[in-house]
Amino acid sequence: MEKKDSQASAMLVQKHQLDSADSKISELDAALNALLGAQEGNDQALDHMLADMEALLAVSGVSFDTQTTEISVDVLSYVTDGAPSNSLNVPQISLLDAPAFDEDTSWDSYISNVEKYASKHDIDLLHDPFSRLLTSTQRIALEKRIQDEFTYKNANCDKYDYLIAASCGVIGGLIDVFFVGLPGQGKLTTFTDKAVDKSVEMFATACGWKGPSEGGDSTKSAIGFLERKFKVNYDQATTFGNNGTDGLVKNLSPKNHHLKSLGHSPDLFGMFFSILNQFTSTSTFVSNGEIITIETESFELQGSNVISKVFCGFVNWLGHLFSDMAGSSGASSRGAGIPIPFYNWLLLIDVGEFGKHRQTFATIATKVFEQGYDFRHGLAMAIPVLITELLTRIMWVCKKRFYHKADWADCIPTANNPELRRMLLVAHGSLCLVDAGDAALRSGGDMVQFLLRTNMVGWVRFGHLAYKEVIAWHKAGHIDTDAVDDYLESEYEKMLSLT
Repeated sequence: MEKKDSQASAMLVQKHQLDSADSKISELDAALNALLGAQEGNDQALDHMLADMEALLAVSGVSFDTQTTEISVDVLSYVTDGAPSNSLNVPQISLLDAPAFDEDTSWDSYISNVEKYASKHDIDLLHDPFSRLLTSTQRIALEKRIQDEFTYKNANCDKYDYLIAASCGVIGGLIDVFFVGLPGQGKLTTFTDKAVDKSVEMFATACGWKGPSEGGDSTKSAIGFLERKFKVNYDQATTFGNNGTDGLVKNLSPKNHHLKSLGHSPDLFGMFFSILNQFTSTSTFVSNGEIITIETESFELQGSNVISKVFCGFVNWLGHLFSDMAGSSGASSRGAGIPIPFYNWLLLIDVGEFGKHRQTFATIATKVFEQGYDFRHGLAMAIPVLITELLTRIMWVCKKRFYHKADWADCIPTANNPELRRMLLVAHGSLCLVDAGDAALRSGGDMVQFLLRTNMVGWVRFGHLAYKEVIAWHKAGHIDTDAVDDYLESEYEKMLSLT
């Protein structure tokens, strides 16, 4: 047995009431038209009677005194008793029925009254109520709107779209090849290194740093200040010895401990493990395909309750990230920074045999990080990807506006547009092809050199777009729930703004 939807039932009853009201208005119109017709007939009859009376009086030689207001007994008797009866037959109009409802009625009581009303008027509340709430015209219009606005669609790009997208991707790829290059060597990497150094100094200043001593290095002084201010218990840097892991984490060194320590990752996982380690006096590492947790010296977070301690743990994690972002204060050169978000999870892929030493992928990823493939280099790699993204969107807007003559309102480069989505896929695919070709030619078959020259940010963006395109292709014609949610959210905000 189907279960009744109370809201749909109420809508069905309300629709029945509206239909009944429309029918009742038609009845009222018919009755009023009948009354108006009868009134017009009476007016005409009265006019004829007056004309006949005037003619009769004129023939009889009787003059009529307009000032006289008395009515003779004979005339009065004729009007009241002797006049022919012409009664008007107007059908009686019944009152509309409605479920009992007032401001004190609860929802349950109202639904109970709705069900009584439906039973009285033979309204089926079980069988697909929504199919009866719309007229055929409304249903067709709704289906067309859903098809146009809320379904996955395949792109309908022309040759110019593909040419524009590929050109934007090649431009981004050339920027990546000539201005990013190896970590610490390309012009963009040098630029981002300096930007990170500046941000570390600004953060240290906000935390109370007074500047370097006379003749000292300002960045290293700021790093040293942050290292002292934001100490953590999960900062082990060697396998053995002081500040070591007693052999529990293999091949741990100052060059890779930021990568292997999960608390040093600048993402949600890093924040979670950092706070967890500070609360439990532990340190969590990922190494050789395993997640390893070791006990550390007891660590006490500031704060009087759990919420304040969690907040202090978050601030400590953020401050410690800034202290490591530009390398350590004792590094002789560029130093080891923090990893690119989620990069350290590659160490779980401890499979394969690459290079002449037959090393696993996790080992290769570690060596790549040790040679400077860190967060600073990730920022440099993001620049050509961002340029490709912006160029493609700008060119799509220009083509839409000036070639297709669309209104500006229809030229907003939203990700839901299938043609723009396809163009972004082609653009970032072109960037990745240029990047992979350059890395393959310059690496000479060395896996570490190949990954060092690979723009991981670009490949991640391309993979995300490819996933969306496959989903759209697979679900073509199906409802896009994200688009529906966005529309409902915007309508809900409009309703709130009107209250």
